[in-house]
Amino acid sequence: MEKRHDMKKKLILISIPVFLSGFAAFAQTDIAATPPMGWMTWNMFGGDINGFLLREMADAMVASGMADAEYEYIIIDDLWQGERDSSGVLQPDPAKFPRGMKSLADYVHERGLKLGIYSDAAVHTCAGATGSYGYEEVDARTWAVWGIDYVKYDYCGAPAAADLAFIRYKRMSDALKATGRPILFAVCEWGVRKPWLWAADAGGHIWRMSWDIRDTWDHGRFDAGHAGIVNILDRMPGLEACAGPGRWNDPDMLVAGLQGRGQSSNANGAAGCSVTEYEAQMSLWCLLSAPLIASCDLRNMDADTKRILTNPEAIAIDQDPLGRQAARVYQADGIEVWKKALIDDETAIGVLNRADTAREVTLSWRDLALSGIQKIRDVWLHRRLGITDSVYTLTVQPHQVRLLVLEPDPE
Repeated sequence: MEKRHDMKKKLILISIPVFLSGFAAFAQTDIAATPPMGWMTWNMFGGDINGFLLREMADAMVASGMADAEYEYIIIDDLWQGERDSSGVLQPDPAKFPRGMKSLADYVHERGLKLGIYSDAAVHTCAGATGSYGYEEVDARTWAVWGIDYVKYDYCGAPAAADLAFIRYKRMSDALKATGRPILFAVCEWGVRKPWLWAADAGGHIWRMSWDIRDTWDHGRFDAGHAGIVNILDRMPGLEACAGPGRWNDPDMLVAGLQGRGQSSNANGAAGCSVTEYEAQMSLWCLLSAPLIASCDLRNMDADTKRILTNPEAIAIDQDPLGRQAARVYQADGIEVWKKALIDDETAIGVLNRADTAREVTLSWRDLALSGIQKIRDVWLHRRLGITDSVYTLTVQPHQVRLLVLEPDPE
């Protein structure tokens, strides 16, 4: 694990000379060299947000160890907006953010974190607040002045056609780039128009490929109100070729710690997951090189939630600088095997049991296209399981993911 973190630091150092030459020269490809990590307001709080809450979340991200685990973005979702002034400049809701957004950004930055904000490519947002259509340049300049580092750009109320979506997203991306401030641009059109095929060309660094996640393991179907962990997972096979440094498929937020209490995430009967299921989502999202965006209340995480969200070995898989998204290489009888290449010829393997009973699974190096002796490490047990050159058998509990790292043994 140490080796992968060292490589990530090398990539960051390589981009520093570009950054020091000024914002205007900052290469957009240097943004999101690994999947972004942070926290977002929507699942837990919906529109019940304010500047005090965001400051508390920034403090909690540092105090809880989340920041030490590389989480860095505090992201404000919908319903922060007030009205536009006589010059067309959008103001934050004065009741929610009486000190303004610049003050909040300064507070977040002083703690070594970054601030994200939300808007929509239409006149109104998904929740009916003021959107950015027709004001792209004004809003981009405003956010840059405030010190915004991340923009989540939704698509409610916008035209259905993919070519028009491309135009609207590129218009905002171009406006953000023109400010000279390095801002991560998150395309959020829910995968309806296959953004993995065009969002990077429109300037996106990440793009949602699913409807909003709900706090449940399996919602039974997949649509705008029903999208559990495995329902979204089923949309990921085949998308691995579209992901890499600076361009990531986003299966939406982590739900660990919500426990059925979220304002948005508990819709349509989603009543929370078990600890095993929350751990499984973290494993799968790390294999998928997904953005790791927590959504629970960081101020009162229990021990399991903190353990899941801050597991350094799992995070190292997600943040591996090769930037390879895992592929599903086996699926039968409720068992799935996912494989992800890592630096130094290491391999991450996830064994998912979707069944309701425990299963024994035998991994074959031949079937996994591996050769030679492999050291086997369990990422959640934090210990080596064995060394073998052929097969390894393990037990997988219901709805569990056994997350392994295989390291070649030159001897």
